[in-house]
Amino acid sequence: MPEEKVLLTAEGLEKLKFELDRLREVRRPEVLERLQRAKELSDTVDNAEYEEAKNEQGFVEGRIMTLERMIKNAEVIPADKSRPAYVRFGSKVTITNQDGEERKYTIVGRAESNPNEGKISNESPVGKALLGKHVGEEVEIEVPKGLVKLKVLAISKK
Repeated sequence: MPEEKVLLTAEGLEKLKFELDRLREVRRPEVLERLQRAKELSDTVDNAEYEEAKNEQGFVEGRIMTLERMIKNAEVIPADKSRPAYVRFGSKVTITNQDGEERKYTIVGRAESNPNEGKISNESPVGKALLGKHVGEEVEIEVPKGLVKLKVLAISKK
């Protein structure tokens, strides 16, 4: 069964590759060195430092495998060079809510979403609702806090 495609912007793919390189070239050797030092200090039984290093090694190796799989299955969605008429993957969207608060989001894939950086997934409730909308259109979205109305103020390419 083929693995699910991971939708990314070109920038998102580069960030994943950078993280993978850092884990392989910096973190993995650091953890292996810590493991070796902990082994040399005392028996591995009841050795807290050794156990901590083993746990960290598991995390690092797991993250490396996850990143490798994501990069292997990446589908980079090219940025559209024309002025976007509607919200699509990679669009920067300026919206306002019913309280008049203005926010800017970039629609990205799940793998690179980070709401703190204004990057929301195309699979999130807000991302799904905004896809295909034009400037001036309003959407209603059911979120954990209740029903929210958003209006699209502007759309630009990444």
